[in-house]
Amino acid sequence: MNTLLILLSLLFTPPESIYNFSFKTIDGKEVKLSKFKGKKILIVNTASKCGYTPQYEDLEKLHKQYGKDVVLIGFPAGNFGGQELSTNAEIQDFCKKNFGVTFLLSEKVSVKGEDINPLFKYLTSAKNPDFTGDINWNFEKFLINEKGELVHRFRSKVTPLSPELTKNL
Repeated sequence: MNTLLILLSLLFTPPESIYNFSFKTIDGKEVKLSKFKGKKILIVNTASKCGYTPQYEDLEKLHKQYGKDVVLIGFPAGNFGGQELSTNAEIQDFCKKNFGVTFLLSEKVSVKGEDINPLFKYLTSAKNPDFTGDINWNFEKFLINEKGELVHRFRSKVTPLSPELTKNL
């Protein structure tokens, strides 16, 4: 019986850090987050047809200003009012054409609900000094430190270049 419990606990043990995850880029390449050990990572759930969509401009500026030390990854999602385009190709074209996006974008994912992406399940339940729980809307931001730990979480209204966020970079 003890052996069975140990095996079950191993199967259901949550990941210890973000480095246990990988994602597919918007053009289909697999990227392990462990590739970014030693750098901060800013993860943002994005959408192309949202009131916060203009934040793409500041995300790109942040990427250009802090890109040597901070890896920025946008995760397009249509969980909130279906405000994301249908295909990865449409999303990629929109981001490049309208905002000149050069930072990493993942393929379209789900950040909430039954089909939540495992990375976002981890991020929304990981302890941090701000808050835990479901994402409320598009453009929430998760700041990961150089050790792979979630250290700050910012709601949508916190803009990418706000002192509240940048003082942590």
